[in-house]
Formats: sequence, C-alpha cells, structure tokens
Amino acid sequence: MSSDADRPIHLRRIDPTQNMRRFYSLAIQPTLFGGVSVIRNWGRIGTNGQSMMETFDEAEEAMSAMARLQQTKRRRGYSD
Repeated sequence: MSSDADRPIHLRRIDPTQNMRRFYSLAIQPTLFGGVSVIRNWGRIGTNGQSMMETFDEAEEAMSAMARLQQTKRRRGYSD
C-alpha cells in the first residue's frame, strides 16, 4: 500500500440550520490473519459515535472500498 492509502480520512458535515454536526472517519488496517480491514467511524461531533469493520483479502479491494465510501460521503455533503 502507498503512504496516501495508509492515512485515515476524516470528514465532517456541519449545517447549523438543521442542527447537524456529523463526522465520518475511514481507515485501513492490517488484520492478524493477513487480510486488510476498512474501519468506519461515524456519529455526531463530540460523541464516540458508532464503528464498523469490513475485512478484505487484498489491500487493493480495501482501498477501492474506502475510495467508494469516501466518494459517497462527499456527494452527500461531507468535506475535510
């Protein structure tokens, strides 16, 4: 994996008119059994939020999934 793919992504969506203050984080981490996981965290800014881990056999699959998730969130109004 390249160094850019190793960096976590932190996105925010803030809309005071709707009282909306959300965060969404994505990170790639190796697993103990040779796979790669995409870790997602999301919730309201200031809280721990929720998390989910999705495991892949290949790093390329994980990077593709992470890019797809990032693109979806950016389309919905999230930004750096």
